[in-house]
Amino acid sequence: MLDFAIFAVTFVVILVGAVLYLYPSSRRASGVPGLNPTDEKDGNLQDIVARGSLHEFLVSLHQEFGPVASFWFGSRPVVSLGSLQQLQQHANPNRSTDSFETMLKSLLGYHSGGGGASTENIIRKKVYQGAIDATLKNNFPLVLKLVDELVGKWTSSPEDQHTPLCAHQLVLAMKSITQLALGESFSQDARVVSFRRNYDAIWSEVGKGFMDGSLEKSTSRKGRYEPALSEMEATLLSVVKDRKSQRKTSVLVDTLLQSTLTDRQIMEDCMVFTLAGCAITANLCIWALHFLSSSEDVQDRLHQELEEVLGSGPVSLEKIPQLRYCQQVLNETVRTAKLTPVAAGLQEVEGKVDQHLIPKETLVIYALGVILQDSHTWDAPCRFHPDRFEEESVRKSFRLLGFSGSQTCPELRRVAYTVATVLLSAVVRQLRLHRLEDTLVEVRSELVSTPREETWITFSRRN
Repeated sequence: MLDFAIFAVTFVVILVGAVLYLYPSSRRASGVPGLNPTDEKDGNLQDIVARGSLHEFLVSLHQEFGPVASFWFGSRPVVSLGSLQQLQQHANPNRSTDSFETMLKSLLGYHSGGGGASTENIIRKKVYQGAIDATLKNNFPLVLKLVDELVGKWTSSPEDQHTPLCAHQLVLAMKSITQLALGESFSQDARVVSFRRNYDAIWSEVGKGFMDGSLEKSTSRKGRYEPALSEMEATLLSVVKDRKSQRKTSVLVDTLLQSTLTDRQIMEDCMVFTLAGCAITANLCIWALHFLSSSEDVQDRLHQELEEVLGSGPVSLEKIPQLRYCQQVLNETVRTAKLTPVAAGLQEVEGKVDQHLIPKETLVIYALGVILQDSHTWDAPCRFHPDRFEEESVRKSFRLLGFSGSQTCPELRRVAYTVATVLLSAVVRQLRLHRLEDTLVEVRSELVSTPREETWITFSRRN
């Protein structure tokens, strides 16, 4: 069984930075076929930059060298796995040090959680996941309300009006995530606007700036990033203090306050939840609506299921598991959009893939975007076809990649899928989605796959 963690929001650059921080001593080459470093100091970083993204670089790397290939990240050798068969062979028993939260916190400067598989860290992870579950259960009516407000706006607009998906879904995600995490004070527009300003500054640099060292070389960019991070931290710590005195028990921060975590640790967990939650939720909703707008048959089948399961009532947490075709639509959205195109992990013990040995402390890249478009794994891989998930073999492949089951990160499995299901249940029962003619949506496959430009659709009312 594939034994590594795949993250809801895949920050391979964060993983690289954290591995270099946590394990600076490893310098052994892997012997796997691949590229020689083009620069003694930067390795193949300039090759990655020239390709436009790490995903595009990995596509070309595996086309040239096959399913197991290597390159250099600075002076460190990296092994990339680009097929499902090779991923199944990969064994990495100690996966606790590779968790998304540990890596993201490391680059943000949060080392209180540390790495490793200590009992303290395992308990902390369980507390975090349990807090997310409790938050969704306690605040599901909030998600319904925010979705109803958005869909109501769409239904009251002229049918030929062009609707900007990216802008609307990011706002929906930010309103949902901030209120789920931090409470009702973030229902105020001014607080959401302030949050978005800092979020944009942090998100644009996490990953990108660390990948090529450009953040350290740019005084102006550091001048935006560092104050934004400090202000966000101060805001979250203020919320922790306020909620502690109020003794409420409804949102994420409240549940975390009931644990033995320090205020600083709670702030860190809230930072991870808001950053990852906003990005993955917004983009899952964007891509799901975009693909539905291009497939009338899928819309009709989804509408039929929603009518049969929900009737005229709203969706509920209890009924979401019954919406099996809706789950297939979201799974196929993640696959077709290559929502998280790259993941990574540290090789804790010496391993072997095919005839290639992978030394201990080697950084191993999981080229998910390459695999998600592999014709040997998926029939017609570029086609949006939710029916494929009726087959157990397809569902098994999806699980092996870490996109379903217990390995899925909580921000994707618990939060993004819930918000997206509520959104689709409201939109599809009231409206038909239409793609604008002559509109080509290009994918920017970086940390999370997003459209390169604003994505527009139109709606018409169902009879």
